[in-house]
Amino acid sequence: MDERRTNRRGRTLKGGKVLFHRGRSSIDCAVRNLSDGGACIEVQSPIGIPSSFELQLDGEIITHQCTQRWIAGNRIGVSF
Repeated sequence: MDERRTNRRGRTLKGGKVLFHRGRSSIDCAVRNLSDGGACIEVQSPIGIPSSFELQLDGEIITHQCTQRWIAGNRIGVSF
C-alpha cells in the first residue's frame, strides 16, 4: 500500500465531536490517529455525516475544519 500522507500520524485514542450545521448538530467520535494535517476518526455510523465538517477534540476549544478523504466501515479519514 502506498503512503499518501504528507505528515506522519501518531496513534491516539481521544474523544471528540463531529460538528456540522453550524455547530447545531454533533456526533461523538473517537480519534484513532492524528497529525498536523489530518486524522482517522471512528463513529457509530458514517451515515449523515457531511463531506466537510468541524472536529473538536475533548478538552480543546478550537476546532479543525475537516474534509473527508475516505470511509471504511465506521472509520473516516479526514484532512485539515
